[in-house]
Amino acid sequence: MTIKKVQPDKHKLDQIVTEARRNQELREQSYRGQALKLYPWICGRCAREFTHKTITELTVHHKNHNHDDNPSDGSNWELLCLYCHDNEHSRYEETRFGSAKASKSSSPEATHNPFADLKSLLSSKK
Repeated sequence: MTIKKVQPDKHKLDQIVTEARRNQELREQSYRGQALKLYPWICGRCAREFTHKTITELTVHHKNHNHDDNPSDGSNWELLCLYCHDNEHSRYEETRFGSAKASKSSSPEATHNPFADLKSLLSSKK
């Protein structure tokens, strides 16, 4: 059995290359693309280094948490790995909503203790 070599369609290959270049230009215009050009590919918290293979794990964090604030100088961005980025947003949510939880704690607390008489109940079964 012989394998036929199929010649690739030149026009189709040209379309693929053109589309890939267009997509690259669009990515570079995004704030992520700009940040990746401005900053070294290192997490700003844990200092993990990234390569072309692992760059998808590096995210752009908005320092003031406003995703519409994207100055071209990158002053509101920092590069963080996925783990540090999730940690940063968790901490932000805790501080943001933590004060609401603290104000609710001034409400009356439950006074019922379901295990209050447990010791006597257990000793009576012996």
